[in-house]
Amino acid sequence: MNEPNIRRIWDNLNNTKLIRYLLLFALGWAIIQVLAYFDTVLIVFIFAGVLAFLLSYPVKWVERFLPHGVAVTIVFLLSLLLVGGLIATLGFTIFSQAQQLFNQAPQFIESAISLIERLQNLLIGLNFQVDFQGIEEQIRNQALVFLGNGFTTIQALFSNFIDLILILVVAFFMLLDGKRAWNFILKILPENFRNKFNHAIKKNFLGFFWGRLILSLFFGVSVFIVFTILQLPYALVLAAIAGVFDLIPGIGATIGIGLVCLIILPQGIWQAVKVLVGCVLLQQVEENLLMPRIMQGSINMNPVFMFFALLVGAQVAGLVGVFLSIPIAGVLINLFEIEEMQGKH
Repeated sequence: MNEPNIRRIWDNLNNTKLIRYLLLFALGWAIIQVLAYFDTVLIVFIFAGVLAFLLSYPVKWVERFLPHGVAVTIVFLLSLLLVGGLIATLGFTIFSQAQQLFNQAPQFIESAISLIERLQNLLIGLNFQVDFQGIEEQIRNQALVFLGNGFTTIQALFSNFIDLILILVVAFFMLLDGKRAWNFILKILPENFRNKFNHAIKKNFLGFFWGRLILSLFFGVSVFIVFTILQLPYALVLAAIAGVFDLIPGIGATIGIGLVCLIILPQGIWQAVKVLVGCVLLQQVEENLLMPRIMQGSINMNPVFMFFALLVGAQVAGLVGVFLSIPIAGVLINLFEIEEMQGKH
């Protein structure tokens, strides 16, 4: 009775789709091995390429008045001055507020534990026999782990200063003469595959970073305004946390909002609720009004495979892998034209 169905399934497996999926799996495994082995080199060149792509727009505008080399030099130096100015003002302010936040972390932990104890007493008064002592111990332990990871992350940022210099240098030379290098890479590929590959990179990789950067800047600035109106302490560093997490597609903004609400929870449940409502409203504006316009024509991926790519990227290359996993997966889906992995139009 089931024999025709089994035969139909077997016939469907014995077609080009199965071969294509096997090749995709093999290619994905090969890419993971290459990323794991040459992670530092690839990270430097990928982020340098993204930076060069972002700066190429002002370079093209300046080229209308000046030669290419002069235009690249002017735009690059002005960008360095702008970023240096932001670091000298906003950067050190964020760092100072983050340091104060770390110093007051024990007080925040004790306040959170006090809230839990009051909740426990309330439930006991309502004849609910509960014991949150284990939860209190977990909060203390996890807070210590979080603080340790925070200091480790800050130290890692300073230790990767040389990589940042390399990214800037490589980006500068990509702006000067990167087009010929890219054409050389395209010549390695089959001729009928070059335009498709070039389009997939621009659409999924460069378009993704450009769109996420704009959306994250909007979210970070808007939540900073909300935090200032609510008179939150450390508004700038909390807005920076929300904006950085918003760079992660799908779940990033939710994680950032949840983390901010947990940090300010000791200041009062009502304050945390107001922050939660304000951030969620801004998130809805971003996802429903801005994202369809800014990310139009960019990555088109089924959310299930998006989260799978995020987890694989985090496992392979940590935080950097999280940012690179979505555009890489988008490129592969476009190249192999896998409709099942694409999102709804």
